Amino acid sequence: MAQAGTQGCTLLLVGCGKMGGAMLDGWLTAGIASSVAVVEPSGLPESLRGNPAVVLAGGPDSVPAGFVPDVVVLAVKPQVMDSVLPAYRALVRPGTVFLSVAAGKTIASFESALGEGAAIVRSMPNTPAAIGRGMTVAVGNPVVTEAQKTLCDSLLRAVGDVAWVEDESLLDPVTAVSGSGPAYIFLMVEAMAKAGEAAGLPAELAMRLARATVAGAGELLHQSPTGAADLRKAVTSPNGTTQAALDVLMAGDGIQPLFDRAVAAAANRSRELAK
Repeated sequence: MAQAGTQGCTLLLVGCGKMGGAMLDGWLTAGIASSVAVVEPSGLPESLRGNPAVVLAGGPDSVPAGFVPDVVVLAVKPQVMDSVLPAYRALVRPGTVFLSVAAGKTIASFESALGEGAAIVRSMPNTPAAIGRGMTVAVGNPVVTEAQKTLCDSLLRAVGDVAWVEDESLLDPVTAVSGSGPAYIFLMVEAMAKAGEAAGLPAELAMRLARATVAGAGELLHQSPTGAADLRKAVTSPNGTTQAALDVLMAGDGIQPLFDRAVAAAANRSRELAK
């Protein structure tokens, strides 16, 4: 078995849907995982078939004999997590850490199913992980060692940026901002395109402009060391067209109070789902 480090670890991936599959692609590309057993009743994504480092297991009982993972990555849907977890209690040992990427499932719920001796990291990634541009926030329980935290960080960082917190309750607003956030941006593209149509643009051109503008602005924000507010100001000429639009968007009944309510609603729902 590989020692828990940043290269050549052994993984058991439970669930290989869009998120699990995207993360596995990242781990294999980065060379972090030397051996991976995947539990996925639906089978492996086509891109992973034939990879000698990946072994498909139809269920926990068909994991290769003697396979002792450094990390058990839990990537099944939150709705089925409680029914899936008990089968993996036998893997709880000092050398193994359980890394969850399921929204809304608390560390306490994992400890209840796996036992208090389990090393557990709860994380909240988002869908841009599928292209290596995700944002993940993670928190570990007291059993997690520094070496295990480093290993989990390297796994999560293979598909984007990572931040760690000490307070697990922060993962509810994290879910509301970054976990659900891509949907807000996609909605903004829809809204910009519809507004363009209303202003007289053909529908196809309006959507093309909205998509390219949001994607380009996002990449500019990603590459620039300048803060978002300063980038906004750089586009805004006094009394110009951008200022006219921002006067509407930044009014007292504009975009900020809408986002405040939206993020609060998502965070509250995250807390409800964790109960």
